[in-house]
Amino acid sequence: MIKSMTGFGRCEEIVNGREITVELKSVNHRYFEFNCRTPRGYSFLDDKLKSFVNARVSRGKIDMFVTLGAAEEAASEVEVNHQLVSGYLDAMKEISEKYGVPNDVSVVSLSRFPDVFTVRKAAEDEEQLTADVLSVAEKAVDAFVSMREKEGEKLKADILGRAETILSIVGEIEERSPQTVKEYEERLLERIRQTLDSFSVEIDEQRVLTEVAVFADKVAVAEETVRLRSHFEQLRGFLELGEPVGRKIDFIIQEMNREANTIGSKVQDAALAHKVVAIKGEIEKIREQVQNIE
Repeated sequence: MIKSMTGFGRCEEIVNGREITVELKSVNHRYFEFNCRTPRGYSFLDDKLKSFVNARVSRGKIDMFVTLGAAEEAASEVEVNHQLVSGYLDAMKEISEKYGVPNDVSVVSLSRFPDVFTVRKAAEDEEQLTADVLSVAEKAVDAFVSMREKEGEKLKADILGRAETILSIVGEIEERSPQTVKEYEERLLERIRQTLDSFSVEIDEQRVLTEVAVFADKVAVAEETVRLRSHFEQLRGFLELGEPVGRKIDFIIQEMNREANTIGSKVQDAALAHKVVAIKGEIEKIREQVQNIE
């Protein structure tokens, strides 16, 4: 299934008492580029999330945002800075003795001094947290990929529609091209008649036929139109593949454009020249759409 390189996905859930939100979005890029923003202290999640996403996405510039709430039962440890407490007590004793004031320090008053207590969050289980985040990321990526698939179907429909338009124009060129040779022969004969009108000279029909044959060879576009049709068959085949095909289609578009340019250089008829311009315009629109395909 064809996928677009633009997409968005988001999931928010509470897992093991912790609120986890995963959001990702992407834009076009030649390769896979992944940027992950996780809370400070949780960078161990980055590589795992990158591998997880890369397993399902091959191209695009992807930004992922992860937010983590506090766990409901997150254990914390309170430590007393005994060295600092001893220093405070010695200092207050010194003040009491020197200035004759009561040393009425209490545990409550002592606890109000800076840095007496240090609160440490208990070490987290990285494996469990990774599993929890990945379970939420999976649903966000599901939504993300689903959106890319829907956008891809729209791109496919647009490309195939333009391909049909081009093939229709190619058919008109194929039908019109032989007629231009006949018209050239008629114009050539008329010019020769006008030139030799005042002279008693017969027209050398063999020379005329040779000249017409040379012209016909110069303006023949049958080979190019056959190759152009072949390229469109390849394009249709690629659009049915269940794998990333953006780069392959991009190459085919280059070949299509080359054939269209060759046809344009050969046609000697204004009507055909306009048709070639229309073909090149549609190919360019297809090329722009292909830039969005994974």
